[in-house]
Amino acid sequence: MGSYSVRFKPSVEKDLRNLPHGIASRVMLRIESLGQNPFPHGCARLASSEKMYRVRIGDYRLVYEVDSNAGIVTVHYVRHRREVYRGV
Repeated sequence: MGSYSVRFKPSVEKDLRNLPHGIASRVMLRIESLGQNPFPHGCARLASSEKMYRVRIGDYRLVYEVDSNAGIVTVHYVRHRREVYRGV
């Protein structure tokens, strides 16, 4: 599948600071793995967009966009499941 470049929206840093420590480390591992496989087992495409996907990490969701032509994964949000889909 190749190697993808992983980028972050500015809001992701704030999202990561607000996560519990154990969840934050799991999220970072998952984000790093998106560079090798942007479509891991369990990912789901969001109905609101053709390029947006989500990965479940416990009660938290990692929402990201994949640009296959450019080889870029852009992480948009890392939030609790009850608030992540608001405004998406």
